[in-house]
Amino acid sequence: MADLSTDIRYIKGIGEKKALALNKLGVFSLHDLISYYPRRYEDRSSFKPIAMTMSDENVCIQAIVADTPRLSRIRRGLDIVKFRAVDESGSVDITYFNQSYVKDQFVCGEQYNFYGKIEVKGARRSMTNPVHEKSDSVNGVTGRIVPIYRLSAGLNQRLLQQAVRQGLDQCLRFIPDVLPAEVVESCQLAQCGFAYENIHFPADFEALELARRRLIFEELFVLACALGKMREERVRESSIPLKAADMTEFYAALPFSLTGAQRRAIEEALADMCSGSVMNRLVQGDVGSGKTMVAAALIWQCWKNGLMSAYMAPTEILAEQHYVNLSKLLEPMGLRIAKLTGAMSAKEKRQVKALLQSGEIDLVIGTHALFSSDVEYKNLSLVITDEQHRFGVKQRSALISKGAKPHVLVMSATPIPRTLALIIYGDLDVSVIDELPPGRQKVDTFAVDESYRPRLNGFIKKQCAVGRQVFVVCPMVEENEELTVKLKSAQEHAAALAAQFPELRVGCVHGRMKAKDKDAVMADFVSGELDILVATTVIEVGVDVPNAALMIIENAERFGLSQLHQLRGRVGRGEHKSYCILVSDAENEESRARLKIMCDTNDGFKISEEDLRLRGPGDFFGSRQHGLPEMHLADLGGDVNVLQKAQTEAKLLLERDEGLELPEHRALKERVERLFTLSSDSFN
Repeated sequence: MADLSTDIRYIKGIGEKKALALNKLGVFSLHDLISYYPRRYEDRSSFKPIAMTMSDENVCIQAIVADTPRLSRIRRGLDIVKFRAVDESGSVDITYFNQSYVKDQFVCGEQYNFYGKIEVKGARRSMTNPVHEKSDSVNGVTGRIVPIYRLSAGLNQRLLQQAVRQGLDQCLRFIPDVLPAEVVESCQLAQCGFAYENIHFPADFEALELARRRLIFEELFVLACALGKMREERVRESSIPLKAADMTEFYAALPFSLTGAQRRAIEEALADMCSGSVMNRLVQGDVGSGKTMVAAALIWQCWKNGLMSAYMAPTEILAEQHYVNLSKLLEPMGLRIAKLTGAMSAKEKRQVKALLQSGEIDLVIGTHALFSSDVEYKNLSLVITDEQHRFGVKQRSALISKGAKPHVLVMSATPIPRTLALIIYGDLDVSVIDELPPGRQKVDTFAVDESYRPRLNGFIKKQCAVGRQVFVVCPMVEENEELTVKLKSAQEHAAALAAQFPELRVGCVHGRMKAKDKDAVMADFVSGELDILVATTVIEVGVDVPNAALMIIENAERFGLSQLHQLRGRVGRGEHKSYCILVSDAENEESRARLKIMCDTNDGFKISEEDLRLRGPGDFFGSRQHGLPEMHLADLGGDVNVLQKAQTEAKLLLERDEGLELPEHRALKERVERLFTLSSDSFN
């Protein structure tokens, strides 16, 4: 008797070989099989008379085989089976290529169902390689809505459909309902068995929608419960409570006034740090919103309490920039500051490590070198990670493990819609800096096509003539002859600009360069040794070049909105009027609409909402660094309303039963624990 944990190889008709192919899709057990949802559906539920079919239409017909199928061998490796099928309205020529076995599957005079694309030439209709079955087939592949699954080598649709059908038949009555009955009722959700049956084999499109809504809600509800439990466990984790020092002393020492949003974020974080529980807070704000000042205030508070802070940046050059800026700000107040990066000499590293171990440093700023196995901290109480999504979860955890339950501040300049942030950072408290410091430049943005190139070159020359510097971003490192669309490459474009402007100093930086070479070019640009820096998106996050006043993005349609906004944020950081030029010959409406959004607003949060709507959540994070377990069905971009409802219901449930200990919540608790087990490397 099969149960949900039964190995897939023991399901009838699968066996060892097909089980291995299913394993590649992440399907190992019967539970995995019934949770392997279709990627799309084909509507084969209604039949059309042959005469009513249109050319290039995918359609189901019911027809009688009118003559004996003929097998012809055209040449080696090519054989054809042909016959004619008829209904009361007309006839269709059926052809199968390299499927000689079908010749014996058709009997003249018998009726079959066919599904495929119709071709019409004059009065004749034809179908090539249609799906077929006898008209009296039960649970067949026509006469209904048919699921289409993602496949791997060794599998076909019919085999997978049959395997899922058998799996459901064997275990549908055993599937535990993880949703509490009151949640199902209050949210008007379908029952569990109905949902699993109709997500795979929908009775109609209304039933499919009910099934999808139920399973999407369930997936997001389980995730919200898991993150809620993590939050509760973290809140119970005790840490060294800080004694709140008077912030007026810190504010008075600053050469400028902080914005209301910066002060609010500082107060929220300090309340956490003085509570006795571990702080785990995300500070997110637009490019240039002043997140570093929030970090500086918390570092100062730790110093006032005799404790140490560590600040981790994603690149050497960004670590150097933070080291210079924070040293200028905090050393006059009395803090001892050091940096630790991979580029330092062995002797320099040894000296800093010794000072960290003895507690003679108040703030260390660095890259991943901060969590090397031989680095020991005497009293680490605050860990700050900049551009949090650039670090893997294990890297962040490695640094946090260097202290005895240190407070954690993560910062991101990628504005994330609040609803999405609540799930992605569901175990963190979120502070949003939603106003820019006074004097921060608005960057004028324009979208142009290739016909503007002469004027653009003139503008580059004009900017450099008055002492400004120019960023030029390309989507590729080098030319690729295989691409059908001609894209600008950093290396070739840098050479072209150097030839165009022999009087200007042009540099090039891209991700394939060695870190030290890349940093050397960036350092030359920062110091003003270069006029034009041609780059790939390696400069998306990073250096502050107040003198850079022009950002040109080639093939701008190839970048996501959030990425374009990050790139634009590299200019407008000084006193000079700044510009961003988006160059694109793309003609499709969506690309044009996206570039227009960039021209219309500098508000990163508005842009992120549009990006989420247009592209989904993937664009915010690139490869799966964002700490979320993989969603099977839910779309964090498109299912926002369901997500909000699931979060609300999960919060109410955990208020009633924090540990999910009640008997009626046993199935939910097991699913939450399973999610933790499967996603141990994903959760923050």
